[in-house]
Amino acid sequence: MDARAGLRRWFSALGVSLGTAILVVTPFFWRGNASGHDIAFHASSWLDVAEQWKEGIVYPRWCQWANNGFGEPRFIFYPPLSWMLGAALGFVAPWSAVPGLLIVLAQTLGGISMFALARRFFSPAAAMFSAACYAGNPYALLVVYLRSDFAELLACALLPMLVLAAVELCGLMENCRRSTPRVAAIFAFLFACIWLCNAPAGVIASYSMALLFVWAAIRAKSLAPVWRGACGLTLGFGLAGFYLVPALYEQRWVNIRQALSPGLEPAQNFLYTTLGDPEHNAFNWVASSVAMLLMALTTIAALLGRSASENRDNGKAAGKLWRVMALLGVAAAVLMIPPSSLLWELLPELRFIQFPWRWTGIVAVPYAFFGAGAIGRARVRWIWASVVILAVAGTATFLVRKAWWDSDDIPVLEDAIASGQGFDGTDEYDPISDDHTDLPAKAPQVQILPAKDAQSSAPKAEIRIVRWTAEEKELSVTSPRPLRLAIRLLDYPAWRVEVNGQSVTPQSRNGTAQMILPLPAGRARIRLSFKRTLDRDLGNVLSGVSAFALLAALWGVAGRRSRPRLEDSRDQSS
Repeated sequence: MDARAGLRRWFSALGVSLGTAILVVTPFFWRGNASGHDIAFHASSWLDVAEQWKEGIVYPRWCQWANNGFGEPRFIFYPPLSWMLGAALGFVAPWSAVPGLLIVLAQTLGGISMFALARRFFSPAAAMFSAACYAGNPYALLVVYLRSDFAELLACALLPMLVLAAVELCGLMENCRRSTPRVAAIFAFLFACIWLCNAPAGVIASYSMALLFVWAAIRAKSLAPVWRGACGLTLGFGLAGFYLVPALYEQRWVNIRQALSPGLEPAQNFLYTTLGDPEHNAFNWVASSVAMLLMALTTIAALLGRSASENRDNGKAAGKLWRVMALLGVAAAVLMIPPSSLLWELLPELRFIQFPWRWTGIVAVPYAFFGAGAIGRARVRWIWASVVILAVAGTATFLVRKAWWDSDDIPVLEDAIASGQGFDGTDEYDPISDDHTDLPAKAPQVQILPAKDAQSSAPKAEIRIVRWTAEEKELSVTSPRPLRLAIRLLDYPAWRVEVNGQSVTPQSRNGTAQMILPLPAGRARIRLSFKRTLDRDLGNVLSGVSAFALLAALWGVAGRRSRPRLEDSRDQSS
């Protein structure tokens, strides 16, 4: 009976989370898709991946239609889960519906994730309220309507479960029934998934969990929480190694510093910071106001629900978690204001979060958790529920009116790919010797050039394209005279170029990294293939070893559980 009741509660939480997620995307039904800052980047990634899947490329690395068809190594540096999910949704629904579907999935997962955390400390009703609060929290609304950062939405959806696993791993829950190896494995898996969703969210999760483990160690006056946490973090980084190792190593091959170009630096995006750019100031004001609203709601809910745990067995654990949530909320708030600028300069990789107000995603977890505590107090239950509803509804109304709605974003990208024109590239993923703004907008796949720049005319040649996919291109050129062949492709160390079976180093034009191949007279067979580099091999090995360690930890737990049962059965039979 208890199992059935528990299952019904999970289904109820699913219904609440799904209903809230659908409410979030309700404006999409009559306004079309929200055209946020990152909509073109994400939609173009989905479309490009879907095209490569049709070519048989399971895990793309090279974005073939970026930079007007010259390509870029986008999928080496941008985590895979969001663009793979978006591409998969494109096979089961119209492309125009994919943004809304992905948002519904992410926010439903976020609600379930929050319910999994809150149910351990509060009544089922309070936990479901917490799920609804998290699925429709103000920061999520900002991301949905003004930013269209689907990867960050997915990462944030996993944060509550990551916090729950971290609390268990620290030993802050005395009634935890899971063994330490299993908890570490669950934590590592969730941590890896966040990194594989969104890199800035991964950095935020890394520092947040490190802070939690250090705080638990200080409180327990023992290094055990730090040791267990370090094991979980290390295993999580290892699981994501197939992405992290190439992304870190190959940064030297691209203009990654462009991610911190003027307007994108942390110092220029603290709360209510103003620059000489009116558009930047307008958005920063909105993001800052949403962050302040969420922090204010979190503070009020924390004061109202300080001792409101309705589960007496978990009252002590809930008190510990209250302090954990307060710690995470305060740390996030501090990192959003200018006095923390020194930390942004000193802490490794922290500056690549770019926008300090992104820490609002962490504040949303204590906001929903404290909200469950506040709703558990009978005297303020309806008052608090009304405050939350009014705050969220008001924020949604403001953001919906502030957002730009344009359902032509995806059709335009579809036409650009269908016509062979391609779409804009990304500054930070541009190869180091390239300026993608100098690339021609409508370049042919191959173009015959004179053998020397001084020559006025190019020789006549016969070109036969045998194969042209994202990661492999084969063609032959027959010419009575030497020539140069300009290929619509950017040079990158992972590309291997062969002419008549011999590896060659391509030339390039000044200002760009477009491949130009000098060819002799006669017939030349050309093959270009995107090879797996050593860093990718090492990343795959690291992920494989980590996955084996993860399964070994889970298998060991299962084995230890099965032995007593087997011995008990033998005792009973004797």
